[in-house]
Amino acid sequence: MNAQTQRFSIMGAAGSLECALDLPEGTPRGLALVAHPHPLYGGTMDNKVAQTLARAFVAIGYATVRMNFRGVGKSEGVHDAGRGETDDMALLLAHMKQQYPDLPVALGGFSFGTFVQSQLQVRLTEQGTPAERLVLVGSAAGKWAMPNVPANTILIHGEQDDTIPLSDVLDWARPQDLPVIVIPGADHFFHRKLQHIKSFVVEMWHR
Repeated sequence: MNAQTQRFSIMGAAGSLECALDLPEGTPRGLALVAHPHPLYGGTMDNKVAQTLARAFVAIGYATVRMNFRGVGKSEGVHDAGRGETDDMALLLAHMKQQYPDLPVALGGFSFGTFVQSQLQVRLTEQGTPAERLVLVGSAAGKWAMPNVPANTILIHGEQDDTIPLSDVLDWARPQDLPVIVIPGADHFFHRKLQHIKSFVVEMWHR
């Protein structure tokens, strides 16, 4: 993301996983994990939306970590349809909690990454340690079996998303009574609209 980004790796079930850590100025007030879009369609932790999410979390004072899923960049293994990726994200969370044991945890994801993070939240909730908040951009409703998410989840979607239609996201959100922030004119990758993602996350975080 910038010259201050710290690259490191952890060992997952399918091999080494490439990770990146960005730190806020001063002492972190929280820990955020960001998940990238689908690995089989060019998704990496350096995707612009994933980087924008990371910048937003850093701006609100969170130590923010991303990882390349299996088979992406220097990460070993092969794509596992979200199951292994969720396992890997849980391992990354455990690794980061050793360094930042008492900080609240936030989960952010884009596209396929929203499926991984919402699945991870289900696991964490079952363990009695849910993340404090989720930020889901381009939620993968309709493409993947998205579970219900907490009422304070920040959902951001592009009006003209032709990968995951807004109508599918609304159909998923409606029974949960979840508001959806719609960016007018935005496509799936938020071309020329990325600044709105960061602005909304920073503005809404303390509400």
